[in-house]
Amino acid sequence: MMFLKDSLPNVGAGVILSSLPLVSGLAMAEQSSVSGDATELDPIVVTATLGPRTVGESLSSVTVLDEDTVESQAPNEFADLLRGQPGVTVVSNGAFGKNTSVYTRGTSNDSTVLLLDGIRIRSATSGGAPWQFVPKELIERVEIVRGPRSSLYGADAVGGVIQAFTLRPEAGPRGWIEAGGGSFDTRKGAAGVSLGDGVTSFSVSGVHKNTDGTELIEGGEDRGFRNSAGVARLSHTLPNGGEAGVSVFESRGNTEFEGGNTDFTLRAVGFSLNTPLSDYWRTRIDLNEARDEQETANDAFADSVFNTRTRTARWENTFTRDVHELVLGSELSSDEVKSSTGFDETSRNNAALFGQLRLNFGPTDVQVSLRGDDNEAYGREETGGVALGHAFDRSHRIRVSYGTSFRAPTFNDLYYPLETYSFGGSYAGNPDLKPEESSAVELGFSGRYPDWFWDVAAYQLDIDNLIALSGDGAGNLRPENVNEAEIRGLELGAGFERGGWRTHLALTLTDARDAGTDNRLRRRSGQGARLDIDRDINTWTLGGTLVAEGYRYDDAANTKRLPGYGTLDLRAIWRFAPDWTGKLSVTDVFDRTYATAERFDGRQYLSAGRTAMASIRYEL
Repeated sequence: MMFLKDSLPNVGAGVILSSLPLVSGLAMAEQSSVSGDATELDPIVVTATLGPRTVGESLSSVTVLDEDTVESQAPNEFADLLRGQPGVTVVSNGAFGKNTSVYTRGTSNDSTVLLLDGIRIRSATSGGAPWQFVPKELIERVEIVRGPRSSLYGADAVGGVIQAFTLRPEAGPRGWIEAGGGSFDTRKGAAGVSLGDGVTSFSVSGVHKNTDGTELIEGGEDRGFRNSAGVARLSHTLPNGGEAGVSVFESRGNTEFEGGNTDFTLRAVGFSLNTPLSDYWRTRIDLNEARDEQETANDAFADSVFNTRTRTARWENTFTRDVHELVLGSELSSDEVKSSTGFDETSRNNAALFGQLRLNFGPTDVQVSLRGDDNEAYGREETGGVALGHAFDRSHRIRVSYGTSFRAPTFNDLYYPLETYSFGGSYAGNPDLKPEESSAVELGFSGRYPDWFWDVAAYQLDIDNLIALSGDGAGNLRPENVNEAEIRGLELGAGFERGGWRTHLALTLTDARDAGTDNRLRRRSGQGARLDIDRDINTWTLGGTLVAEGYRYDDAANTKRLPGYGTLDLRAIWRFAPDWTGKLSVTDVFDRTYATAERFDGRQYLSAGRTAMASIRYEL
């Protein structure tokens, strides 16, 4: 289901571990306020605000992919869950673990924050998240929040925040094992076990997969991918109703690309404590560390090592009075780089203070958020947001919001040393860069009924000090704050569920342009659509996904046009015996090979084409 019926999962570090009682209370309050013909409950989300809220109360544009949705869609890669969702465009340099970018509301890849159980995952050198290395087998829920969120999450939350939740512990001793394979000599095995007694719960899950891959450019060789990943989570309920939790995630392996290969490791470790200090005051402490390590062997360039580590300590205090709420907090973080490249600076620290005020006056909600960041690399940045929402009745709501955000220059932007290339030209960082700054306004309407819902949002986003490569005409490049961008968009999401049918529709119109040249921003598609349909028939679930996107340009001058595309995926789940489940999926049924990006030599990166996968799972 695209909209959640269950209560909030018991998430790990960085997420509000002790919010389950509050979520349960929200659900009961909602249920008690409506009749037997109640409108469908809003999904409960924790990413849009500093605390669990229904989508309507969050006053945000949010898409929730719950456990049923993730399981039934059986995507080949994590990014396949995001492709075509409202406001989201996915660009990749080929299939199976190849470099992947996610553009939210027309912003750049490093302007969307990726959280894994509340821990931010990214490379401090390139700035972007390694979407291609997140194993979809360990993900059970995704929240996509669109719009500026720097006032809550700091740098880079310009287009939005996407949070993935890993498999959670379940009550009692339980376990599962799964094996599968398919096209391109793909093989995988996965298993997990969970223990819990209502007070303490523990789970550990892992997956290993290997594929020979497919060609990335026309006439090229198959390029493979190997990945081993696991997640372990421990949570304990304290006598006073608080909760403490620890989570450990790691994904490592090797991916081949045209001209080389990369050994990679992603690691995230977190501790969280959330406890009441009084009837009106809760405090929460998060301590976490995230690593992105990549070692690349390249035929055209020198071998390289880029290892980055981010450590974060965050303290939040939530004060409640009746239905009003105030959150005050602070955050300290540090980025460290160890690389074969001699960066002029290899570390930077950031200190932040933030707050959020939420007021409720019957059918009207008001939210105000403020944050100040002080970074030793680029100085101070203040961001804020204000949102107003009004419920006309139990089904219909309007919202309007304004927010500011910023994208921080990366270590590559600021400190990359002068490098001269054998084929001519050079690149060097620019320590005088300023952060990109943006402001956005949004107007949204939504309706939610017993069997279906809809949500429509229109927005405008203006970005100043846009960081872009500037050259001297001889091929010597460096990043400069030279551009401004104007992005306008319209998003529609709708869902329907009745009699075993589940349908979700997403439509996106985006006009993302360089304000100086009026050219469209590189690799942004102007139109996107996604339709998911699933049907339960006895022990079977049958479904399909249709994704279509319009054309895009691969260069800032808008001379290299990549055609639009449309694909159809089909899937089937068969519960053929107690505790046994079989899955079959065929993506790109009509084998419509397409490209969303080009290489530096003008050759297009190709999609995999028709791909079939099958698996069998046993619940212990």
